[in-house]
Amino acid sequence: MKSYIIFNSDTNPFLKIVSLSSVYLQVFFFLFIQFHFCLSSTRKTLIFPLKTQTLRSPNKLQFHHNVSLIVSLTVGTRPQNVSMVLDTGSELSWLHCNNQSDSIKFDPTQSTSYKPVPCSSPICVNQTQDFPIPASCDSDNLCHATLSYADASSTEGNLASDIFNLGSDDNMSSLVFGCMGSIFSSNSAEDSKTTGLMGMNRGSLSFVSQMGFPKFSYCISSSDFSGLLLLGDSNFSWLTPLNYTPLIQISQPLPYFDRVAYTVQLEGIKVWGKLLPLPKSVLVPDHTGAGQTMVDSGTQFTFLLGPVYNVLRTEFLNQTGGVLRVLEDPNFVFQGAMDLCYRVPLGQNSLPNLPSVSLVFTGAEMVVSGDRVLYRVPGETRGNDSVWCMSFGNSDLLGVEAYVIGHHHQQNMWVEFDLEKSRIGLAQVRCDLARQRLGVGL
Repeated sequence: MKSYIIFNSDTNPFLKIVSLSSVYLQVFFFLFIQFHFCLSSTRKTLIFPLKTQTLRSPNKLQFHHNVSLIVSLTVGTRPQNVSMVLDTGSELSWLHCNNQSDSIKFDPTQSTSYKPVPCSSPICVNQTQDFPIPASCDSDNLCHATLSYADASSTEGNLASDIFNLGSDDNMSSLVFGCMGSIFSSNSAEDSKTTGLMGMNRGSLSFVSQMGFPKFSYCISSSDFSGLLLLGDSNFSWLTPLNYTPLIQISQPLPYFDRVAYTVQLEGIKVWGKLLPLPKSVLVPDHTGAGQTMVDSGTQFTFLLGPVYNVLRTEFLNQTGGVLRVLEDPNFVFQGAMDLCYRVPLGQNSLPNLPSVSLVFTGAEMVVSGDRVLYRVPGETRGNDSVWCMSFGNSDLLGVEAYVIGHHHQQNMWVEFDLEKSRIGLAQVRCDLARQRLGVGL
């Protein structure tokens, strides 16, 4: 899930003369974080269960997931239980904070290790370069941020640090996160089911960057939609060898290119093994950065730029002719971007044999087959038929200038993010069996 960060600029901290005590506080904060980063490099592998959770109603449009991957852990001293959406498309992790008794939200007043980040600290000044708008102070001289998402929801609050307990007393880390006091959404009841978001992109303030792990992986089962998150190496003898694709980096700032996203090179798309006739020029970022391909665990489905989506839509429609009954309703577009839908009898227990769709990357391939090629729209029927839509959407209909690979198409696949070697590894695997082998329960 791609996020956009807007900072409150009531005052400008860089024009203020800070006191000597403020300088000491800045230096302490900077050295504390750097010391933590050094310790992080020796961490052992950690494994967490992943579960899926419906957070949005189906009519929640504008490029926002309605099923999310959830990680549970504890934060603070005394520890408080939190659940966070795993999001490789965002940098800043955040928790929904308040000082009232609420089992879902995080109460900073009940944690003795909670420390707000001053806007004049090196963390706020030097480690927010990847944010679209530079940091500045709120009225209390604290680093204050508002995160806005493409579906018009937003959240705002202060940067702070606290202890994140990662399973045992020897796996505790003080991390910087957003302590968000306000969340604005058209579906607050659904949003209240989780405490916050775990940002996992390549930015300096992401969860994985602060933890200092050189790699992390996840695996999502297609049978029960549970899975696992692994921080560290995944050198298991039973794991199929990974095929790696390099991460694409562009050093110069471009208006539509997210430099801290996990960007790979999409080389082509196959339908039932047939390579679609796509010019290479539409698969690479242009001079503005538009057209990058991002791997995003915070987005449910996969979205393609209009010219590529239209070619895939036409080929899939041709190859399913006579097998599936098309939904003839020009006014129905699922999630605002999926306009190829079908009618399937409610009493039909299984779908017919469907064409596989393969996303071809440099050095690796992601094969989407079986039921994952379509998605049953919850609560949507036409007479005695359920409604299923092709699980690829048109980015152009959402105003998004990128290809985005969502977690729905990463099921039954081991996905490794190798930050040290700047690459992503892929391998087909039964994720439910992988979870059993590693003894990961829910």
